[in-house]
Amino acid sequence: MDTDFWLQRWTHGQTGFHQTRVMPLLQKHWPALGLPAGSRVLVPLAGKSLDVAWLAAQGHAVLAVELSPIAVEQFFTEHALQPDLHATARGTLYRAGSIEFLCGDIFDLDEASLAGCSACYDRAALIALPADLRARYVRHVYGHLPAGCRTLLLTLDYPQAEMDGPPFSVPAAEVQALYGDRWHIEALETRDVLAQEPKFAARGLSRMNTDVYRLTAV
Repeated sequence: MDTDFWLQRWTHGQTGFHQTRVMPLLQKHWPALGLPAGSRVLVPLAGKSLDVAWLAAQGHAVLAVELSPIAVEQFFTEHALQPDLHATARGTLYRAGSIEFLCGDIFDLDEASLAGCSACYDRAALIALPADLRARYVRHVYGHLPAGCRTLLLTLDYPQAEMDGPPFSVPAAEVQALYGDRWHIEALETRDVLAQEPKFAARGLSRMNTDVYRLTAV
């Protein structure tokens, strides 16, 4: 992962990828995971997403992982939370109530860090990575999540030749190739989003869908 690229985006405020509302597809499909209250949810490459606070409000313990300290600090400031900070071998851990942010590299997480996660919400991590890193990411992160773990995965599907990422196109065939060996994959919804994404249409895209999956580790 090009860590300098993402750190510079946050340093210079080039964060057009940040959404100023909770993702409607999260609100619609999260109940389908059937998680009990108190479940620990991993949110990789979280930025300062409002989705983190929404998941906590549903009664979950949230472990968000984000590379940029600017993003992490802005999250807590914007939610009027005063986190406790702890230095760990994998980065600085910010904790406030049921929300933890690990400020560090997702590839530094180990099995012990992920063993307690019974769910994952992946909206922006997989599609942020180029093709040569996606397989490594799935092996490293999803490979350490325990059996029975349930994931809500959101991807984008568009003609990759029409636009350079990020975000990158991850079509259904690649999802199957990345996850099919260990995860049960259920396609929940495909939504045409190009009309709602004029900046991508302006870059020449002819088609863009968001695909929603429920994954269960077996």
